[in-house]
Amino acid sequence: MTRAGRSSATYALACMGIVAIAALVLLGMGRVPICKCGYVKVWHGVVQSSENSQHLTDWYTFTHVIHGFAFYALLWVAARRWPVGIRLVAAVLIESSWEILENTDFIINRYREATISLDYYGDSVVNSVMDIAAMVAGFALAARMPVWATLVIAIAIEVSLAYWIRDNLALNILMLIYPLEAVRRWQSGTSSP
Repeated sequence: MTRAGRSSATYALACMGIVAIAALVLLGMGRVPICKCGYVKVWHGVVQSSENSQHLTDWYTFTHVIHGFAFYALLWVAARRWPVGIRLVAAVLIESSWEILENTDFIINRYREATISLDYYGDSVVNSVMDIAAMVAGFALAARMPVWATLVIAIAIEVSLAYWIRDNLALNILMLIYPLEAVRRWQSGTSSP
């Protein structure tokens, strides 16, 4: 095996190790491994349901692809001299940390109080792992695509999510940090934007 091949294998093992540790931490926090419904679907498209964030993918999976775009850009600016593999390991560490934080009672309760996610009780472990995988996919795309293409895809995802589910990454962050009643009403469908 060449030196580059060994390095790539080392980065991949480091990423898998971080994800495995995150999954174990989430299990230790009491997160369910899979949906309480007893089965795993590849896609669950009903946002306002108890099965949202419980299966492999859902509408919010796309926001994690954008996380990958953002982490690639931020780490390119902050750590441009690091090999891409090390930047990917750092991105996986950040995303895994977010998945753990996102599934604490503090953040779950914040989502339920400040957003329209009244039925949100946190992610299943399998959903969290797939969210991390979606971030890795976004990171890999950003590493290979021109900046303009990454921006176009990110904007298309945000606009599509706003249209289809009245939520997206920007609204999610806004409502978590500084909830606005007008946005909450629009998201619930009780008023126009």
